[in-house]
Amino acid sequence: MSVSVPYIIDTFCQLANIPSPSGHTANVMNWVGQELDKLGVKYKRTNKGAILATLPGRDSKKARLLTAHVDTLGAMVKEIKANGRLKITLIGGFTYNAIEGEHCLVETSGGRTITGTILPTKASVHVYRESGKLERNEANMEVRLDEKVSSKQDVLDLGIRVGDFVSFDPRVTVTESGFIKSRHIDDKASVAILLGVLKHLQETKEALPYTTYFFISNNEEIGYGGNSSIPAEVVEYVAVDMGAIGEGQTTDEYCVSICAKDSSGPYHYGLRQHMTELAEQNKLYYQVDIYPYYGSDASAALRSGYDIVHGLIGPGVDASHSHERTHRDALDNTARLVLAYLYSDVMQA
Repeated sequence: MSVSVPYIIDTFCQLANIPSPSGHTANVMNWVGQELDKLGVKYKRTNKGAILATLPGRDSKKARLLTAHVDTLGAMVKEIKANGRLKITLIGGFTYNAIEGEHCLVETSGGRTITGTILPTKASVHVYRESGKLERNEANMEVRLDEKVSSKQDVLDLGIRVGDFVSFDPRVTVTESGFIKSRHIDDKASVAILLGVLKHLQETKEALPYTTYFFISNNEEIGYGGNSSIPAEVVEYVAVDMGAIGEGQTTDEYCVSICAKDSSGPYHYGLRQHMTELAEQNKLYYQVDIYPYYGSDASAALRSGYDIVHGLIGPGVDASHSHERTHRDALDNTARLVLAYLYSDVMQA
């Protein structure tokens, strides 16, 4: 019982290279829709622009929902400065330090894209003695455009306006040793995993025990991606999102991480135990962890009042909300756990 890891990696690479900061995700959602069409999976779009795909199961009175989000961190143009540089405002929870020196793309409302680089206002150490001590914040960071501009009017003439979206170059790299390093592994890797699972299920044509919904959300990074449009028959809701790595964590880049608690509180204990039992039965490498500064679409759904059992699993990802890295083993372990879960019994009330 396995899902194609090469398909997952290839799908992730394609997704990562489609700019999709929260609030500007139409292009990537269209790509996901086209991929579902290729797989022969029926779906609908929500008013918020998310995708809800359905696989009928033998039992339609109880249903499951798996979600992953395709929106990413990003920025918007906050101000066009007199010197032709741009101030930005951040979309999502990350620091300016994480994007210093990053290549970026500014998309105008007219559809033009203009490249640039995100830098401190006093970047040159040959000119500014205190460059390294400058606080990295909204006031001290700017976008240097790759155009001949030296005034605000020059920038306006390019079509750039306040509110234009800024996306970051993902710099996707897959190494021979099996590492995938890129921006936006959170959570496009999980979207690729769910698409890989769907591909496997369509090819095997074995019916699932319960009707299962696959929800691809597009507003998770700003807090409300998967908190609506949940079908009434859903009794279990599992977010597939990254496992956070760092000092004091058990999660690493090779495991499927099973979340016991995040900033929203504990996840459903019975469902968590069910996931660990499935991992052990299938000889998967897993870790149970607590993510102190984290919230998922599953916890957002509970806050919206849904009467569901909620869980959170995902591949271990290093340097979250910075230049991230995971390993093919983590993708494989996560996909295998998702598949085992889909063939298992639902939790009893």
